[in-house]
Amino acid sequence: MSGGIFDIILEYINTVFLAFSVVLFTMFSIMAYLSTRNAIHYRNKNSIGEMSKIMASPLAPSITIIAPAYNEGLTIVENIRSLLSLKYVNYEVMVVNDGSKDDTMEKMINAYHLEKVDRQIDPNWKSKPIRGIYKSKQPSFSKLTVIDKENGGKSDAINTGIYLSDSKYVGCIDVDCLLKPDALLHVVKSFFQRSKKRVIAVGGVIRIANSCGISGGTLEDIRLPKNWLAKFQLLEYTRSFLLGRMAWSRIDSLLIISGAFGFFDREIALAVGGYDTGTVGEDMEIIFRMRRYMHERKEAYTIEYIPDPLCWTEVPEDLKILVNQRDRWARGNLETLFKHKDMFFNSKFGRLGLVSYPYWFFYEWLAPLLEFFGFFTIILFWYLGILNWEFFIAITATIYMFSIMFSFYAILWDVYTYNEYKKTKDILILMLCSIIEPIAFHPIVVWAAVRGNYKKLFRVKSGWGSQVRKGFAKAT
Repeated sequence: MSGGIFDIILEYINTVFLAFSVVLFTMFSIMAYLSTRNAIHYRNKNSIGEMSKIMASPLAPSITIIAPAYNEGLTIVENIRSLLSLKYVNYEVMVVNDGSKDDTMEKMINAYHLEKVDRQIDPNWKSKPIRGIYKSKQPSFSKLTVIDKENGGKSDAINTGIYLSDSKYVGCIDVDCLLKPDALLHVVKSFFQRSKKRVIAVGGVIRIANSCGISGGTLEDIRLPKNWLAKFQLLEYTRSFLLGRMAWSRIDSLLIISGAFGFFDREIALAVGGYDTGTVGEDMEIIFRMRRYMHERKEAYTIEYIPDPLCWTEVPEDLKILVNQRDRWARGNLETLFKHKDMFFNSKFGRLGLVSYPYWFFYEWLAPLLEFFGFFTIILFWYLGILNWEFFIAITATIYMFSIMFSFYAILWDVYTYNEYKKTKDILILMLCSIIEPIAFHPIVVWAAVRGNYKKLFRVKSGWGSQVRKGFAKAT
């Protein structure tokens, strides 16, 4: 009798696991199709053309780039130089020094000849105290504004920038990011290319700058990262940004814009209260609130996504820092999903409630937990002598081969569309990474997600964490 019940339980577990895998394969295949369609549509429709002349006019929409800085002394001067070299007239670079303990502020003052200026600040504004606002004495750096404030975290720093900005649009980026010179042309064009819907936010793909050659704050030589952790992240980012987010953008259901490269309609951003300072997943959470705000007012809106390689950033090359980063992402994901749990299968929010939120719940939050506990379940079944080896080997091989094919498709599609890595050797190395990644890198990501969920569910105190910058290589 007990054996019969055991067999039924095992059959049920196998069925659930198989169904989960089939749905995952189906969704990823659909995402590949949608992202391909969207990329082709974008390439056919979007070219700068006459737009560059319009955006060169002083009458072009104003935009403020807000870059929080905390202990960025190693790269801050070059990063600002990059931001000041963008091809756009009506923009401001606002660097918010969030209580750095290194020489970040001193380097900015010396390199850009900054001096403190007087400005009226609302005493009721909710942020950490502002110690000073600085502008350059040199006209060539007139677009630069530096805010020096006490440490309050990234969200608090960005909110301070949003509040002090006078622009129609605000861009929130990581200060270590390097933007292509025409980046703002693409961004502002995305805000205006819709005639019937209000564009409330614009996001874009993030590229990895590790080992790339930088000269004068400009990306001069694109190279494959030398570090293997960075190589795996490059592959991961290619799949996530070029296929995943591009697909969600195609059906207007994107739920996250990377904090490294996100632009917002300032009016809507202020209306929802800016970034949430109580979460470590602020870039995802603000999109949820902005979408809810527009849905509840029944206003036609959309969020645009740019697949062009406009933003390049440094990723962790240290295992401990990488795990801490993914731990934080997992905590932020859970915080946001819980805070907006009423959207789960709620038809009031359309595709967001019926498709996007469930996907994030099952495959971004739940899947790593199932993988982790599934591993120990397999060991237990093996120990008890009840593991169905035939089914286990078949489903494992299928999942492994599908992941490799999906990665291969992302690599080849990237070569076809943007071809940033032109050496055949680099493409073959990335394909090798695709074969190794499910075994060598993916378990690290799963473990970090489990650790982050454990910390959040059991209220283990954990902060933002920090990333040690190595700085960019000089172009040769």
